[in-house]
Order: sequence, then structure tokens, then C-alpha cells
Amino acid sequence: MSYTTRTTRTVRTFYSDGRGPPKVETKTYTYGDDSGGSSVNGGFNIGGGGRRFQIRVGGGGQDGSDQPNYSAPAFSQRPQVIGRASRKEKKDPFSGVINQSYDEIKKRCQEEGCLFEDPEFEAEDSSIFFSRAPPRPFEWKRPHEICDNPVFIADGASRFDVQQGELGDCWLLAAIASLTVNQRLFAKVVPPDQSFEDGYCGLFRFHFWRQGEWVEVVVDDRLPTYYGQLTFMHSVDKNEFWSALLEKAYAKLEGSYESLKGGSTCEAMVDFTGGVSEFFDLRKAPPNLFSIMLKASQRGSLMGCSIDADPNQLEARLSNGLVMGHAYSITSVLLMDIETPSMSGKIPMVRVRNPWGNEAEWKGRWSDQSREWSLIPDSQKESMGLTFDDDGEFWMSFDDFSKNFEKLEICNLGPDSLEEDELDGKKRWEGHTENGEWIPRVNAGGCRNYLDTFWTNPQYRVTLTDPDDDDDDDLCTMLVGVLQKDRRKKRKEGLDMLTIGYVIYKIPDDTKEGPLPLNFFKYNASCAKSNNFINMREVCTRHKLPPGQYCIIPSTFEPHQEGNFLLRLYTEQCAHSHELDEETGIIEEQETKPRVNGQKKPGKFTQTSQAQITNRPEALAFLTKALKEIPPPTDEEQEQEQALKASFRRVAGDDMEIDAYELRDILNAVFTKEFVFDGFSLDTTRSMVAMHDGDLSGKLGFDEFKVLWADLRRWKGVFKEYDRDRSGNLSSYELRSALHASGFRLSNRTFSALVMRYSSKNGNIEFGDFILCAIRMKTMLASFRNIDVDNSGHAAFDLDTFIQTVMYS
Repeated sequence: MSYTTRTTRTVRTFYSDGRGPPKVETKTYTYGDDSGGSSVNGGFNIGGGGRRFQIRVGGGGQDGSDQPNYSAPAFSQRPQVIGRASRKEKKDPFSGVINQSYDEIKKRCQEEGCLFEDPEFEAEDSSIFFSRAPPRPFEWKRPHEICDNPVFIADGASRFDVQQGELGDCWLLAAIASLTVNQRLFAKVVPPDQSFEDGYCGLFRFHFWRQGEWVEVVVDDRLPTYYGQLTFMHSVDKNEFWSALLEKAYAKLEGSYESLKGGSTCEAMVDFTGGVSEFFDLRKAPPNLFSIMLKASQRGSLMGCSIDADPNQLEARLSNGLVMGHAYSITSVLLMDIETPSMSGKIPMVRVRNPWGNEAEWKGRWSDQSREWSLIPDSQKESMGLTFDDDGEFWMSFDDFSKNFEKLEICNLGPDSLEEDELDGKKRWEGHTENGEWIPRVNAGGCRNYLDTFWTNPQYRVTLTDPDDDDDDDLCTMLVGVLQKDRRKKRKEGLDMLTIGYVIYKIPDDTKEGPLPLNFFKYNASCAKSNNFINMREVCTRHKLPPGQYCIIPSTFEPHQEGNFLLRLYTEQCAHSHELDEETGIIEEQETKPRVNGQKKPGKFTQTSQAQITNRPEALAFLTKALKEIPPPTDEEQEQEQALKASFRRVAGDDMEIDAYELRDILNAVFTKEFVFDGFSLDTTRSMVAMHDGDLSGKLGFDEFKVLWADLRRWKGVFKEYDRDRSGNLSSYELRSALHASGFRLSNRTFSALVMRYSSKNGNIEFGDFILCAIRMKTMLASFRNIDVDNSGHAAFDLDTFIQTVMYS
């Protein structure tokens, strides 16, 4: 757009930092110049202060445009309190990136006649490097400042377009080369309806799969240059810019260009497709590796390979033409027909491409112009698209491939990656995903070496129903991938990849629903596991298992490490998966073997929940049942009970009722002699009174006191049983078992909330906090149940009843 006069206008600017709805500011800006300036290519100066005009827009994607329909973030073990902004929302490093709307930004730029300058990825050195200063001055230029006739994509995108720049991201180039082979996937990542002509405003968009969902990343078209040449990834055609802009969008997603230095080809393949990656050491390859590669090719999977680097030389070239420490892409796998006068048959072949796109190619058998090609019919050469150009692409026999390369990476496409009209005989994987989180003090239990905490890790049940169609042993193929989230993005914060892996256990048919307990892992061996625990973004392994039910436990190697992860399962046949969890509740009739003087004795108690808080007589009737069939008290407990009764009568007076202050004095006189703690706080005894105080009198009668004493007897016995070192504390990892023994059942989300509320920062729960936790759990469960008369799992509270129930507990 051209302007012929200098103009001053006052406009409204919409901007957002990603933490809320767009804000509006009124600014005065100028554009054009006295000489009749040309196209605007750097944004406008605002108010003469030299600042660039920037647009920040939140939201987006819901305006009926043709953008992909992105799913909402999935559930995690960490609960979120309704109505309160989460810490993750406040500190999410992606919030500003994914809350920018392409359509809104484009509309504003066109209305105001400006070119977009991205405030989330500034044209400055910090967007290139985060650990050091640039080695030389870079200049950010738009494409029309670099060449005369820039185009987004010239004559279609191909694997021969892309060339590596100065950045050590050959792994990314290898993935992009593989991506161009599948035009449908390429168009999903790089929308082709973009150009430097109609509607151009310096704005481009790309789509990446990020940790379970597709996100749109927008960038401006200012690119790092040195002496007018692109510094990093670029196309062979000097006026084609899709690859340079794609690299910039990916760098933005990861925080900087430097964050792209060093990586795995599969990591980028996953981000381009949403697939599951697996890794093979070709020196220890399974005997059916070619079958795996052929199946992967038939499913449209992306593949890459490499040779381990020479520690003394960067990307050393071997005599056979291959380069060490360099990422290659695999662009075809097939069985090739061969005919000679003496024989005919099929040879397993692999086509490989060097992302440099030059003469650095394989020089052995089946290389360009080798005599072996004379044995292949011309028709097959044509169907293979065989060329002998110095374009970086070459063929190898599978035998030579497996002997000369050392690593193979396969990105298996998910069920939503191939459209119906694109299948063309290709098969789809069946896919399942589960979002999870390792939370210190809650479920960050570490690997199997740490048995006492290992069982607290998130657990997932998967049911394999039918064996593979072509499996003679009636086994099921299952790919298991555990992907840790956000770690590359957080390099600038000093965080690196966690060491992660997983273990698989066979679940017996008669196993009840709910997380498997500690004893299960003490007496049962695993049936499969990840190849190793490794500090990569994703660990993935292929398994062959009989039909049945299995428990998959992802974990970090060391316990107490915090992180988010995505568990992905791919199977050839239909399967089912879900997190092993249980419904929060209290056991009405729980068979137990009570302990007397530390010894188990036969017995039974019936535990019930309270009645509704507003109905005290009914509550008393329910709670009185808790006294029935309680195991006989020990001698010590009989003495305590008599002392408590005497204290109660002495303090209560004629009305035989006590308040929270008096209850505190009575109980502390007894329990501080038995436990090492400061005594029950006033807050705890208020909760004890509230548990039985349906009419809000603030008092506790003697019959209610007896029910309370029965609960305290049971809970203190459980606490002693799990306080094995007699420290007066429980570990937060033991809390779930202790509450189970007390008759409570807890969902993973509820348990996480209880640990955060009642444990200390080092993960301990003292006796008083354990009792307070049990009291409030019982109170809230009783109140909820008696509102939920139909046992539907939902309860309708009016505001006053809700506040009364929550606050008076």
C-alpha cells in the first residue's frame, strides 16, 4: 500500500499480553513522508516517539474461519479450583503465543494500513540467542527488502526446496523434507493460501501439534539476515520464503532460534503430524525391522536416520559419502522387482535424502549411476521416480542401509492424520491419549527402584481386545509413547529434559477398579517396559502382548520431580484406555481386621456418612451406627475413654454440652501424652464440633462426643500403623493408604488437593493435620450425600447452603 502525503491519525489499538481479553488504547501515529513515500514496510511510528506500531490480540479461532478446530486442554491430575485463576494460566509460557488470532490481527492491520510486527517474538537478538550475544550483527528484513519478487511457495513445495543455514537444526530440516512428501500434511502445517500480494500485511500463520492439540502460530515476516542474505533455513529459490518463515514460527513456539539447536528428527516430525515416534538402534535392530519400516511407509509415517557423530569432528564425511552426526530423512521404503537372466525376485530398498540437497550422497551399491540399476526394468524406474541428480537423494538396499546407518526414527501418524480419500490402501493406527502430571508430594514417585513411592505414580489401564490380523502368535502390537511437555521451551529458565520411562504390568482379571496398591508391585513383576529411561522429550517403545488388561505407569527416574506429560497409545486393532482412578466417597460397610495392641483380631465395623448438615437428629441417628461392632478398645484406650468422660462431665456442666475451646482442652490433655505434637488447634476442634453440629449451636453433646471419640480411636490407630518410624508424621505418599484404611476412597484430583492443603512443604502430615483432614472429608462427604438423595454424583446447593456447608466444616 502506498501513501503520497504525510498523514497524522488517531486510532484505537487492540493489544493483549495473553492473560485476558484484548485491551484498547487510543494513539496518534504518522505514516508516509513529505516526498510521497512508498510502501510501508516497517510499521508506523506512534506519536513521534520512534516506537513501532504493534497489535496484540487475544482469543481467536472461533469466528467461523477455516482454521482447524482445536481441542480444549485435557484434564490433568492437578485439580483446579473453580473460579480461581490457575498458576499455570498465569505463568504458561505459551499463553501469548497461542492466544494470538490470525484473522483479528490481519483485520486490524488492513484497517490501519500497517504491517504486522509481532510483540510475542520481537525482531531482536533475544529472539535468536538466549545464552549469549550474537557473534555478529544481524539485520531483520522483510522478504521484499531481500529480493524484488518474493513468493511464499514457488511451483509447489518439495523435499528439494529446503537448505540448511548456520543454525545446527539439520534434524528440523530432515523432518521438513519428510513432511513435503505428504502434501496433505504439509498443507495442514503450512497453509498455502498465503502470499505477498493480495491482502499482504506482513503476517503469516502455521499450525503445529503441541502436546496433544493443534495450535496456530502467527509470525511477522521479518527474518534475520547478514549482508542481505538469509542467515538460517532458506529455499533453493532465492525468492521463496515458506521454509524460512516456517523455521521462524517453530523458533517462536520453542522460545528462540537457539532453542532449535540440537534435537531429534522425530521431535519435529511429531510436532508436524501429531504422531508417535519410536527409535531403533540399527546395531541391535529387531529381525522384522524392514517389515516395520514397510508398514510405516504404508501408513504414511515419517522416518529419519543418522550416524553417530565423531567426537573430534563436526559432521565428518565418510568415504562412502555419508556424513556422521547428520540427520537424514527417509522418503520411501519398498520391495523392488529385479530381473536377470538367471534370477528374479524382490529386493528391500530404502530411499534417503540429505537435507543439504547437494552432491553429498551415498557412493555404494544402488547409488546414482551405479551398475545395479541396469538390472531394473525401465517401467519400475519410472514408477519409482528415479533420478540421478546431485540433489541429496539416493537409494540404498536395506542391507546396506542397516549396516551403514546407526539410528532410525519413525513417526507413526495418528488416526486423524490421514483423511478418508487419502488412505488409498494405507492403514490407520488406533490411537488413545492421556494427559498426566507428576506432582511432588502427590504422585511423583520415581521409577521401580523406589518401590515405596513408585506405586503413587499416575496409572493407566489399557485393554487390548484382538490380536493383529497378520500375527501368527495371536499377539497385539502396541506403541507406547510418553512425551514430557514444555521442556525445550524452558531451556532459558535453566530447565532441561527429565529422565523418563514407563513400566507395564498385566492386570489380573479379578482386579477391582482403582489404582493398584503398593503390595501389588511388591509381588508382581512387570511384563514390558520402555527400552530405557532417557532424557529425551519422548520415549516410545513397540510391544507385542497377548490380549488382556494392562497397567501402564509413566514415571521419572528419580522421585519428587515435577513435570507434565502426555501418554499416547497406538494399536493396530481397537483398544480402550483410561486413568486408574476411584470415586471419592466413604465406605458404608467395610470389612476390616482391627488391631488390638498392634495385633490383628477378627472383627467388623460399619462406617457411615453423616446426615445433612441441616438435620441434626437424623445426623445423630446415622452417626450412632458407627459405634456398632467397633472392635473392643485396648486397655490404654479404656483408660483414655474414662478420663475423657470424666473431663467431659466436669467441663460440660448441667447442659452436658461443650464448645470447641473446651473440647480442645479435653482432647489435648489426653492426646499430647500419646503423640509428639503441639496438640489439636482451635481450628481442628471447631471442625470436630461442626461435624456433628447440624443446628449451628456451636456445641457438642455427650452422645455426639462418643461418636467423635469412636472416630478418633479409629483414625489414631491408622496413623500409628502408617507412622512406621514413629516420627509423629506421615509421608504425603502414605496419606492415600492411611485414608483408605480409615474408610475413605479418593479420586486422584481430590487426593492431590488434600496433599496440597494438609502437608508441609517437605511432604509430611503431622497427627493433628491428619485428623483435621479426616474430619473435614467426613463432614463434606456427608453433607454432599444428603443433598444428592438420588446418588447421582451431583448436588444442587443454593448459595447460603453452599457457604454454610463449606465454611462451617
